[in-house]
Amino acid sequence: MSHDLLTRHPSLLGQVQQVARPVAEFQCREWSTFNRGAIEYKGAHDLVTYVDRTSEEMLVSGLSALLPEAGFLTEEGTIETIIRPLMWVVDPLDGTTNFTHGLPFFSISIALLCEGTPLLGMVWEPIRGERFTAAAGQGCALNDQPVRVSPTCELDQALLATGFPYEEYSRVDDYLPVFRRMVTESRGIRRLGSAAIDLAYVACGRFDGYFEYNLSPWDVAAGVLLVNEAGGRVTDFQGGNNSIFGQQIIASNPLLHPQILSRLGPLR
Repeated sequence: MSHDLLTRHPSLLGQVQQVARPVAEFQCREWSTFNRGAIEYKGAHDLVTYVDRTSEEMLVSGLSALLPEAGFLTEEGTIETIIRPLMWVVDPLDGTTNFTHGLPFFSISIALLCEGTPLLGMVWEPIRGERFTAAAGQGCALNDQPVRVSPTCELDQALLATGFPYEEYSRVDDYLPVFRRMVTESRGIRRLGSAAIDLAYVACGRFDGYFEYNLSPWDVAAGVLLVNEAGGRVTDFQGGNNSIFGQQIIASNPLLHPQILSRLGPLR
């Protein structure tokens, strides 16, 4: 089904980008004038804004027209989750906290899954004007130029990315010794606040590796395909393939992956 779909819709990835373009422009406009008084809360530290919801509505409308047979899994729930063999998985604004504080690190993340496997992926940073795209078997690109994961082969030469929990704190005591080990054995760790961007930066070689837990499918579905198509490796903390729905992820080049995996002991 996956190969047939891409064959029948060879321009689908380009069409997805056209759906996302006005959303990126909308977010740029709103970011420059956003009033923090418009923040709402889904949880104690889980923010949402009218920009998230409007962006999602725009994306759902456009994507529905491209593939009427596909279901949806979206962060803001502006459309009922409908489980079908083909599923759009959408995070309309990954990095809402950054957005509301005037930081430019936020993104639009769109993936198309076929029976749980990503076929198309796009992560778009509106402020930086960077658009990461991938289709299964066709490689990964940044603004239409091919990109690859880094060639770094030793952890002490690697720049890593991670994320910190903001709602689920039960595993903080397990996470902190892992963080300590990673930060002392690597070249450094960055925390950008958008899992989709972290994965895109692994795909293009800016980050050598990334690990995080307590994630949702819309955070990572597009980025998983980007990294895989850029020659990288993506797994859960056990080294398995449940990185999209398993709430945990490691992404890196193939040489570093076992080194990162071996240091996650308390989190497994």
